[in-house]
Amino acid sequence: VQLQASGGGLVQAGGSLRLSCAASGRTFSRYGMGWFRQAPGKEREFVAAISWSGTSTFYADSVKGRFTISRDNAKNTVYLQMNSLKPEDTAVYYCAATPAIVKVTASEYGYWGQGTLVTVSS
Repeated sequence: VQLQASGGGLVQAGGSLRLSCAASGRTFSRYGMGWFRQAPGKEREFVAAISWSGTSTFYADSVKGRFTISRDNAKNTVYLQMNSLKPEDTAVYYCAATPAIVKVTASEYGYWGQGTLVTVSS
């Protein structure tokens, strides 16, 4: 599966952005999907994940209550709605796919998009 992330940009603290990740292939509904991020000088970290059907979601504590992951299997797309953004959310955001129902660790994802930069100004 090939992934293409989009929707990043510059936003003021407190603002919102919605990231999208479009996937190729006809078996998108059989992949758990995740969002990860990597800030300058830091390791890549888990942000959110969603199961095949979308019934199960998981979030990092740092984004819980502010970010929402969702998916539209008919459009082969996963989304990350980001509200109440903070400067510490500044990072390159990556979407990823795993054949497992859902995972929260980067090493268990075999397919990655190219990343989209989110910059939150204070």
